[in-house]
Amino acid sequence: MAESLKSQTIKSSFWSMVERLSVQSVSFIVMLLMANVLTPADYGLVGMIVVFIDVAQSLVDSGFSQALIRKQDRNTVDMSTVFYFNIAFGLLFYLLLYFTSPLIADFYNQPELVMLTRIVSLCVIFNSFVLVQKALLTSDLDFKTQARVSLIASMASGMLGIILAYSGVGVWAIVGYQLSNVLVSAILLWICSKWRPIYVFSKASFKELFGFGSKLAIAGLINTLYSNLYLIVIGRLFRATELGYYTRANQFGSFLSVNFTTVLQRVAFPVLCKVREDKEVLKNGYRSFIALAAFLVFPLMTGTAVVARPLILLVLNDEWLPVVPLLQILCFSFMLYPVQAINLNLLQVEGRSDIFLRLEIVKKVIGTVILVCSIPFGILGMCYGLVLSSIINLVINTHYTGKLIGLGLFRQLRDLLPPFIYSSTMGIVAYLVIGCFEVLWIQLLIGIGVGILWYFGLAIISGSKEFKKLIELIKVLRQPE
Repeated sequence: MAESLKSQTIKSSFWSMVERLSVQSVSFIVMLLMANVLTPADYGLVGMIVVFIDVAQSLVDSGFSQALIRKQDRNTVDMSTVFYFNIAFGLLFYLLLYFTSPLIADFYNQPELVMLTRIVSLCVIFNSFVLVQKALLTSDLDFKTQARVSLIASMASGMLGIILAYSGVGVWAIVGYQLSNVLVSAILLWICSKWRPIYVFSKASFKELFGFGSKLAIAGLINTLYSNLYLIVIGRLFRATELGYYTRANQFGSFLSVNFTTVLQRVAFPVLCKVREDKEVLKNGYRSFIALAAFLVFPLMTGTAVVARPLILLVLNDEWLPVVPLLQILCFSFMLYPVQAINLNLLQVEGRSDIFLRLEIVKKVIGTVILVCSIPFGILGMCYGLVLSSIINLVINTHYTGKLIGLGLFRQLRDLLPPFIYSSTMGIVAYLVIGCFEVLWIQLLIGIGVGILWYFGLAIISGSKEFKKLIELIKVLRQPE
């Protein structure tokens, strides 16, 4: 049983990684091609309304996805209840965004945001039809189907986005790309999923699932608002062009960190839910996810910071040069992201959505205070504030993890120390080496090559457990299904 779950976990992690990285790689390439035609201001305009779409999406889900995944004895009545709730709320929030779009445009003093908001908000409706399907596929660890769906949708929408961008429609190319991605994905998920709703809405099911999910929904709403608070502040106090620089820096910085973390989170939650009754197995599984996340993400973020300048200049152009210092700072914030996220995952596994909500409120209040204090120092100062917030969040999250399973901050730091040392020395060596060259593409290739050799060389010499686990993962993946 344990070996079967372990093998299933590894293969599910692989397909989850395939989905995230293939989709995000396609999106990344599309963004690069479109960014050479579109302006930072175009991306800034879309960035202004992202917060409203994200908030609506968070409220539509209302934590029901996580509640369904966690409930091992869910039935068709439960799923149908959630399905109809999602659709009703999706329509409600679309109408709300539609009629408040003039207020959004007035807030930013950008009249074109009225129509942009009304069109992009359709994503909320499309997503509401497949939230249950996504939850069921995730619970069954079926990331292979999700990978296929997401990749097809990304490629189709990417082609449309590129065509629109080079046709000269400006910001509407981004809108067309985003909207078509969500629509195609929703259609394919509906086709691939075997589940269909029945005509029933159970108050009892709603009450049970909402009891757990509502706290996660509020926490998710708070997190969504805070995550987009920087977009609101920068969009309101600075030019759309500067918001475009920030959104691109955030996209480059989050690309690897958030995607690797999402892969592990999506697999960790259903897997740990299955073993939550055995505290020792839960603890060991949790430590494995944390250590592997750090082993992968720490060097990726350090390396991105080191090669940021040649990377931006090569894949974009000189117009985007102000992105470089923002990206370098944000990399150190995203370095801690996986540790924070998986710590929070444990609270959901343990059913402590009350603590989850309490933590989100405390952390976001602290983060908002840091943001307000950093505004006078400009966008660079605000990015440094994000790094400080990440450190504080880590301390707060690990405090409660220590209470629940005896795995607090200092115990986790001991697990994180080896990859931190490998990454730090790798960053110093790579930075010194690329300084010997002037040609950008040589700097990028040499920096990446030296970084990989140094990092894995240290890991092998020191007998890193995480490196051995990676080899084990590869061996399992090579086994026939």
